[in-house]
Amino acid sequence: MMMQNPQRPQSATMLNVAVVGHTNTGKTSLIRTMLRSTEFGVIEDAAGTTRHVEQAAISADNEPILNLYDTPGLEDSRALSAHIKKLSAKSKALSALQILEQFVAQATVNDPLEQEAKVIRQVLRSDILLYIIDVREPFLEKYRLELEILSQAGKPVIPVFNFIAGHDHALAKWREHLAAFHMHATLEFDTVAFSFEAEKRLYQKMQTLVEPHYDRLQKLIDYRAKLWNQLCLSGAKRVAELIVNVACYRESKGTQSNLIAHSLIEDRLHDFVRKAEQSCLHDLLAIFNFSEKDVAIQKIPVSNGQWQLDIFAPGILKAYGLDLGSAAAKGAAAGAGIDLMVGGMSLGAASALGALAGAGWSTFKRYGDEIKATVKGTQWQCADETTLQILYLRQKHLLKKLMHRGHAAQDTVHVDKADSEKLPGNWSELVSALRQNPAWQEPSAARNSNVQYQEIEAKLVEALLEN
Repeated sequence: MMMQNPQRPQSATMLNVAVVGHTNTGKTSLIRTMLRSTEFGVIEDAAGTTRHVEQAAISADNEPILNLYDTPGLEDSRALSAHIKKLSAKSKALSALQILEQFVAQATVNDPLEQEAKVIRQVLRSDILLYIIDVREPFLEKYRLELEILSQAGKPVIPVFNFIAGHDHALAKWREHLAAFHMHATLEFDTVAFSFEAEKRLYQKMQTLVEPHYDRLQKLIDYRAKLWNQLCLSGAKRVAELIVNVACYRESKGTQSNLIAHSLIEDRLHDFVRKAEQSCLHDLLAIFNFSEKDVAIQKIPVSNGQWQLDIFAPGILKAYGLDLGSAAAKGAAAGAGIDLMVGGMSLGAASALGALAGAGWSTFKRYGDEIKATVKGTQWQCADETTLQILYLRQKHLLKKLMHRGHAAQDTVHVDKADSEKLPGNWSELVSALRQNPAWQEPSAARNSNVQYQEIEAKLVEALLEN
């Protein structure tokens, strides 16, 4: 659970974390990503967007664990360093920490260093500092001065490397420079290309630096890991539900050739598939706390397919709740070998139908009409194999994108065919099983408790969460 509030009195038991650094390095972005919220603060390309200290709390099972404080950017580290040196020269008996306290105490509302005073004031009130670094920037004198000033507070500092994707050389250079300051407990945390492992390592580094908060931070790590796994699982299950709904959906074509009727059927099919995908997209965005503006999804090219139930196909009898070794199953299999036509259907089909009907009233009541339609030559219009594949692949692509998207990201995720993704190894078998069970299109207790459905859902979810 995360809470965002204007700055409030700091807790003696909660860990107070100041997020500091130069202007426009991603301080607010880091907090947004940690909160999984796009609502905290304001993010703009212009420097100095954050003008006041803002606070947010992170909890585990409704127990507040730490406060995050978003501070204004250090805009003029040279002037700040010069001012502190003047204070030190005047008060040589004071320690470095006391000099910073004196600077804060003397700062006025209209002071040229008012923004820097806000930052240092929060630094002095906090237990640990996260120093945010945009690795795309070279290591300039202003960063050296900032680190020197912050170290005077005597608080643990964790340098956090932001915007690291595709900038390995720059990252290595920054590590070299920080090593000169004896800062080795650094962290890679990209606020745009999110990784839960990076968030977990951040809390673990805090544990090593603030020992009294170790157990509470461990509770937070465990809680956040559980929550993250639940989010990813919920997303995968929602995509699996989409595939089930579309694969099971079908329109009866009957036996008559009517172009107008067929056109209407096609329109209904196209509309159903596109609305189903849009609904899934809406739910995925809600699960990961993003909005519609974060994703642009191209209109899926729906194609029509024809499908006819094969009552003799492997697995169909099992799908109908029949024991493969039962007399009914054996009778149906025996009838399948007879091809004499009787009354518009093969004697084999008639024998099989009779065998299935004799298996039990509940089974025949559920599937009798469908089997009768099948043996009379009825076909169904459904989303074809290519449509289902595109639907699955791009939803898998979207799921991965959302799982690795920081809440500070400003770009739009574009979802197309996603040919780079892979289908489950037994994809055709899964689709065939779904088409044999049109009743699964709508969620129900019977569907969710069905062993075969549970197996299919588990296989889809496992494949969706594969790297």
